[in-house]
Amino acid sequence: REPVEGHPMGFINDLTVTSDGTRIYFTDSSSKWQRRNNRYLVMEATADGRLFEYNMVQDSLRLLMDGLRFPNGVQLTPNEDALLVAETTMARVLKYRLSGQLAGASEIFADNLPGFPDNIRASGTGGYWLAMAGVRPNPGFSFVDFLAPRPWLKSLIFKVLSQEVIMQFVPRHGLLLELGPDGAVWRSLHDPAGTMVPSVSEAHEHDGWLYLGSYHAPFISRIRLSKI
Repeated sequence: REPVEGHPMGFINDLTVTSDGTRIYFTDSSSKWQRRNNRYLVMEATADGRLFEYNMVQDSLRLLMDGLRFPNGVQLTPNEDALLVAETTMARVLKYRLSGQLAGASEIFADNLPGFPDNIRASGTGGYWLAMAGVRPNPGFSFVDFLAPRPWLKSLIFKVLSQEVIMQFVPRHGLLLELGPDGAVWRSLHDPAGTMVPSVSEAHEHDGWLYLGSYHAPFISRIRLSKI
């Protein structure tokens, strides 16, 4: 793997493209962990994720953000003046300004979410569908939150437990949020037992339907929007 801006791209994840097709924005979730080791990345919460812009016309690559903890889904705002980036292990969404007086600046768009965000996509009501790869039970026990301040315990767990065993501690609760343009939660959709859509990875709205994916399931589910 060739280094890019000093580090190899280990886990290219999601992308969004401008309406004129000239720029592609994408996340590189980690320079250390690859996709097949994504559970370890979640547990370790390594701050080695990045956000890039690829200019199709100039054939050039530009680093926009680094030091991110599992940057995942990325979505352009409707007027394409900013990017929304799901930072999975921080349970939040960041907003990166592309134009205007604040171009190049970032801020928190949605914080302390009830789960760990995966992909984010525009909704038909002017907001955003935010898929949750896992939930943070409240009240209840969150394995990721528990390990966050205990790096010594993380190291021990990685040595003795496989990813498959670690996943046994992750609730299968399916959760999807719709956020408003200001980051406020408009509504939430739940599958508490994870019988249909456990651990939602993405939601895509099209022609009156909401299509849902999950990294636990070898199929795509759909819900008619008029029924929710």
